Amino acid sequence: MTSRPTLVFGRNPVLACLRAKKRPVHQLFLLDSGKGLQDILDAAAGRPVKLVDRRTLDNMCGGANHQGAILEAGPLPKLSLEAWLDGQSPEGGLVVLLDSIEDPQNLGAIARSAAACGVQALVHPRDRSATFTPAAAKVAAGALEYLHVLEVTNLVRAIGALKDAGYWIAGLAAEGDRMLWQADFTLPTGLVVGNEGKGMRRLVRDKCDTLVRIPISGPITSLNASVSAAIALYECARQRDAAENR
Repeated sequence: MTSRPTLVFGRNPVLACLRAKKRPVHQLFLLDSGKGLQDILDAAAGRPVKLVDRRTLDNMCGGANHQGAILEAGPLPKLSLEAWLDGQSPEGGLVVLLDSIEDPQNLGAIARSAAACGVQALVHPRDRSATFTPAAAKVAAGALEYLHVLEVTNLVRAIGALKDAGYWIAGLAAEGDRMLWQADFTLPTGLVVGNEGKGMRRLVRDKCDTLVRIPISGPITSLNASVSAAIALYECARQRDAAENR
């Protein structure tokens, strides 16, 4: 059974999809009067390209900001955690686990930070979570093409499988028992990011090896989930870079 094509829109997501060659490409639609699209045309060499007007592009993506480029491609490939672990060594590994992230904008933003900070994979629950919509892919700015997306049915079991493979699991929580920078992220790490409002579920929280918190000293007492993830991931990257350059 052939999967239905999905839309990728925005210059960076379209360009990343073409260059990564991670999924089949069906057709590229470009604004007929668009400028600055030559790099996309170059990356699309040998693939069907259709020049259309702005109204056509607007209608295709429901008026979203397409930046003059829409790509019809196969769906984002998803792997099982078990299959991914079979081909991985945990040494130096960094994985992000998403616990009930509901906003596609947050999902895309977390993916973008993850790719920028050297994360290998996103562990994404199949149910009760935001999906990788075209809008999420647009926010991710092409990052999803360079991350392994591992779809799981049970996040608690996924954490157990990562632990068995040599990863330690750190959960982001306002009531964490240590500051973010007090954790050792040079180890093979799974970083858990919880729901935007409720945080991590209890069973997920209990399965973590440690809970880390981001200190907040101003009048605002909480951070957006994607902001928290970005701060934590850059601390992971900072520690790892320092360890490599000792």
